[in-house]
Amino acid sequence: MLNNFNHTIDIWIKALEQYDFIQLCTKPSPNSWSPGQMYKHLVDDTNYYIGQIKICLSTNEHADEEASPFAKTMLLNNDFPDEIIDGNPANDYIPQPQSKEQLMMDLIAVKNEMNNLQELIERSSFKGKTKHPGLNYFNANEWFQLAEMHFRHHLRQKKRIDDLLRFFN
Repeated sequence: MLNNFNHTIDIWIKALEQYDFIQLCTKPSPNSWSPGQMYKHLVDDTNYYIGQIKICLSTNEHADEEASPFAKTMLLNNDFPDEIIDGNPANDYIPQPQSKEQLMMDLIAVKNEMNNLQELIERSSFKGKTKHPGLNYFNANEWFQLAEMHFRHHLRQKKRIDDLLRFFN
C-alpha cells in the first residue's frame, strides 16, 4: 500500500513541476477547476484522511461498523469508478493556490505524513473506524487506501484539464 501511495503522489509531485503559476490558476471553463484547485483539493482531502487515520489508530470505537456497499466495491477493486463523480458542494469553493512552492511543500508534507502513518498502522493494536461523509465507516488501512485511490482517480481529471488547457494555448 505504501509503495502504491508513494508512486502515485510522486506522479503528482513531478507533474507540478511542469506548470507555471499562471497555468496552475487557469480554469479551462467557468465550471471546471484549475490545476491548482485540483492540487489543493487533493492536499486538503488527504489531510482529512490523515486525521481520520489518526483517530482510528487511537480507538476501538465503531470497529463493527462497515463501509457502504459502493465503498466496499471500490476498495475491493482498488479504484474509483471510471466516471466523473459529483463531490461535496463545498468543492465548488476551493480557492486558488497561494503559490506553486506552497503546493509543493504541501504535497511533500502529505507524503511524509502518510509514510509515518503507515508505520503506525502496522504497529497499532487499535481497530477503530471513523465515518466517511458518504461512504460510511473506514478503518485506518481503508482510509490509507482511499487516499491513494483518490490521487489516482484525479489523474483522469488532470488529463482532461491539461488537454483543455493545451487546446486553449
